[in-house]
Amino acid sequence: MAKSLQEQLMGAGIVDKKKAKKIKAEKLQTKQKMKKGQLDNSAELARQAELKQQKEEKIARDKALNLARQQEIEHKAVLGQIRQFILQNRVSKGEGDIAYNFTDEKLVKKLYISETLHKDLSEGRLAIAKLEGQYEIIPHGVAEKISEKAPEMILVHNVKQDTESDEDDPYAEFQIPDDLMW
Repeated sequence: MAKSLQEQLMGAGIVDKKKAKKIKAEKLQTKQKMKKGQLDNSAELARQAELKQQKEEKIARDKALNLARQQEIEHKAVLGQIRQFILQNRVSKGEGDIAYNFTDEKLVKKLYISETLHKDLSEGRLAIAKLEGQYEIIPHGVAEKISEKAPEMILVHNVKQDTESDEDDPYAEFQIPDDLMW
């Protein structure tokens, strides 16, 4: 006949007779309390509270992940709209002989454009946008709409600013031209 687990543990020397009697007595007391309905629920309540807390943490994590995913989807949609907007409204660069210098991050870039495009870029009627590694010339209104959603895509957008002249400025009579070639 097969031995019980308790007898097998005692035979292996893992549990001695005193410990086996103590475990048996605790088991008997638990059964008696269950019959009377006096079982201590503190351990069960603690376990339920821990499970509830874990569930709440999981829900919070899931909400954060869903929010991040949703923001990423919205960002991609905005970039797609901007891409389409630039492609629809770009101005042909044509064959130009005048170099227009501008900065892209820390690099100085050069576009060869016509004199009229150069003047329009200098006066702020046109702007330069970066799209997929290419530089596109777009109208002023399009550049403003794009800069509201993704300002990093607009590289050059000259806007005339009304500057108040200082009466004590010794260089006030020497104005810097907007179309200065450098």
